[in-house]
Amino acid sequence: MPNQWVIPDIHGCFHTLKNLLENHIRPSKDDELFFLGDLIDRGKHSKEVLDYLIDLEHQGFTVKAIKGNHETYFLNAFKNETTFNPSFLGKKHSKAYLFWMKFGGKETLDSFGVKTTKDIPEHYVHWIEKLPYYYVTDHYVMVHAGLNFSIKNPFEDTDFMLINTQFTVIPEKIDNRIVIHGHIPLSMEGIETLIKERETYHFICLDNGCYYENIDTYGSLLALHLNSLQLVSQPNIDE
Repeated sequence: MPNQWVIPDIHGCFHTLKNLLENHIRPSKDDELFFLGDLIDRGKHSKEVLDYLIDLEHQGFTVKAIKGNHETYFLNAFKNETTFNPSFLGKKHSKAYLFWMKFGGKETLDSFGVKTTKDIPEHYVHWIEKLPYYYVTDHYVMVHAGLNFSIKNPFEDTDFMLINTQFTVIPEKIDNRIVIHGHIPLSMEGIETLIKERETYHFICLDNGCYYENIDTYGSLLALHLNSLQLVSQPNIDE
């Protein structure tokens, strides 16, 4: 069985990701690398993160990245800016663009060295558009924020997968699989507890707030080895 690794929210922390993969995980092309979304925004190197993952794919590595809410913010901003006409009232940008700016969009534009989404090469947009909302394995569901268990089929509510903050899992609705997600930063102690008690809670949050600075027990990018359920941690080394 190949090694399976799950890596949560990167948020533009390219150097941290690169060090985690190349100096700690050292994956082979037989391994599966799951990324839980929020690849971009907040950190300074979103373009480099995308280039790195795309290059890994081209090299033949198995990269299984999913959409997070920040990828959706980016796509909405890109699409709305393409058709937006500045008004005589002084509105220069669409609401979607302004919303994205509040949550790390400026840092992503800066990483591309551009002032507007229109100048971002479209192959990045197409790559992000094709990302699925979740992956299912024999024992786990990988999703950015969680699943909506208040409906009959939790896999139908893709909006919920991006922004969920409620973590009540009904395992019978997902064939007794365990949900693995990111989205809401959790302390190392909390993450380790969820891994140990996974059969009780039926979910594991892996987001340690990689982009956080000077906050105890936060600020690392993690990787969970699904085969052994061991964590690998790389403290943020980005500027």
